[in-house]
Amino acid sequence: MRRKLIVLLMAIATPVAAQQTPKLEPIPEPPPMPAGASDPAQEPQVTILKRGQDTVQEYRIGGRLYMIKVTPPHGVPYYLIDHEGKGVMTRQDVMPTLAVPMWVIKSW
Repeated sequence: MRRKLIVLLMAIATPVAAQQTPKLEPIPEPPPMPAGASDPAQEPQVTILKRGQDTVQEYRIGGRLYMIKVTPPHGVPYYLIDHEGKGVMTRQDVMPTLAVPMWVIKSW
């Protein structure tokens, strides 16, 4: 008898709980971007070239080459990265998971 009563109460309560809709609030508008945040000179420029059968992507910031991604037709892509900004590229077979920030404070 007790089980039948519990099942009956659950059967009555389930549709009532399903009909209640949550109160939704509109999403606020995002704040405007700061004035100097979208400087096109600081955006990375990507140039895609076809050298033989390889696809080469050159990444530049401010006209300075800092990374090259080489994708062979049958293989895993590898990266040539200029870590110190001296024009010396070192090969990395996979992108690093941790990149330490290296900002230029002042250059002349």
